[in-house]
Amino acid sequence: MISPLAYIHPEAKIGKNVEIAPFVYIDKNVVIGDNNKIMPHVNILYGTRIGNENTIFPGAVIGAIPQDLKFRGEETTAEIGNKNIIRENVTINRGTAAKGRTIVGNNNLLMESVHVAHDSLIGNGCIIGNSTKMAGEIIIDDNAILSAGVLMHQFCRVGGYVMVQGGTRFGKDIPPYIIAGREPVTYCGLNIIGLRRRNFSSELIESIHEAYRIIYQSGLNITDALVKVESEMEVTPETSYIVDFIRSSERGIIK
Repeated sequence: MISPLAYIHPEAKIGKNVEIAPFVYIDKNVVIGDNNKIMPHVNILYGTRIGNENTIFPGAVIGAIPQDLKFRGEETTAEIGNKNIIRENVTINRGTAAKGRTIVGNNNLLMESVHVAHDSLIGNGCIIGNSTKMAGEIIIDDNAILSAGVLMHQFCRVGGYVMVQGGTRFGKDIPPYIIAGREPVTYCGLNIIGLRRRNFSSELIESIHEAYRIIYQSGLNITDALVKVESEMEVTPETSYIVDFIRSSERGIIK
């Protein structure tokens, strides 16, 4: 299962039933779990941790040092979970002293030429489209979709179940359950199709929709809108998530 044309550092730890193709480079201080498939010309560099059942396509580079001039060789990691698909030429940098690690969770699809910068956190079940670029210390919550060619500013956060339209560039946070797009980026309504596909009930979708009517269409400022959501709507995990997300936003949310 391991090609003799691959280079594996003797200190690297490789799990069971791992397929490693020709011309793969695996550095020292790398840990790879079980049942992974690593295709030709993949580079897995110092400090990388990979879980189980991932498929990594040709040209991917995981664990390269961060593109941050403040980096001084600190001991940091790039951590990949389980059952991810990492397509051609994806780059995932390891962390800096700021947070110490870059994390990609489980069951994600990172399409061709995606860049995940230092100290980023991608949750579970996300789809990241071709050539999407994420700057350092971003957060993407579970089940979000970023279409092709998206540019995400440093420190931004994308909420769960969001759909970001192709070619969108943004420097503010995108709250959960919505569609974001246009130029400049704006709220484009609820991600109704995505929520239905995830088995959200009609009643729950309507509740989320009502929360966003108050936030975006009532004419209230954000502070007053959140108070209105809390005081006039039934409290659910979804409405609490929306309110907590917006209140904790350091960059502010899109308009």
